[in-house]
Amino acid sequence: MPPYSQLPVVAVTGLTFEARIAAGPGVVTVCGGGHLARRLEADLIAAIARGCRGIVSFGIAGGLAEHLEPGACIVARSIVTPTERHESHLEWASHLLQNIPGSVHADIAGVSAPVCTPADKLALGRATNSVAVDMESLLCATMAKVHGLPFAAVRVVADPSHRALPPAAQINLLPGGKPDMPAVMRSVMGRPHQIRALVRVGLDTRTARAALVRARRMLGPGFGLGEVSEPAIAAQAVVARAD
Repeated sequence: MPPYSQLPVVAVTGLTFEARIAAGPGVVTVCGGGHLARRLEADLIAAIARGCRGIVSFGIAGGLAEHLEPGACIVARSIVTPTERHESHLEWASHLLQNIPGSVHADIAGVSAPVCTPADKLALGRATNSVAVDMESLLCATMAKVHGLPFAAVRVVADPSHRALPPAAQINLLPGGKPDMPAVMRSVMGRPHQIRALVRVGLDTRTARAALVRARRMLGPGFGLGEVSEPAIAAQAVVARAD
């Protein structure tokens, strides 16, 4: 295995376009989410076994806080559910915050199924005191803790808290994180009244994608983990294993 300083960071995403943005020097990407969670977990375990220096969850998220509009960037303080909490690596998160102008340091809710309606988003936000939600970060945080690796999450709001996702936006992804376009078209043809909402989702996602690109450019090789001292990384890994 290469020396620690030469090991990559594993960037975990749910969508293909997120993986393309995350890719770069010192980064290995693992893509897949939602109903593909078991496959994503297996791919992440394999990437860890090949050697890595940290795990970052990267991509878009659903908004749970009214003040966060599409394009708002969150650097996770913790990944939480109604019953558990997984803290991010403090120094790494601080470095990310310093390098992404306007980013917010707050909790992100981790879920295994989409949160699609304003009422459900409100309820989850209240239950977890989180400002955003995604379907990959909980797995990342859990695996990082198991393997004693630093963890961070950078997520950008796509659908805000007051916006519902139409049925066509809830269709399962294909392997590799690509939309199932034939299924999307069948949904639209069967429920044409959702077209306006689907266009709104597309515009919000485009805004979020542009913000992801800007954030990624600020972080450099390995999502900036190389700028965090090895003693700080080792110290938090010891704490994580003890927990």
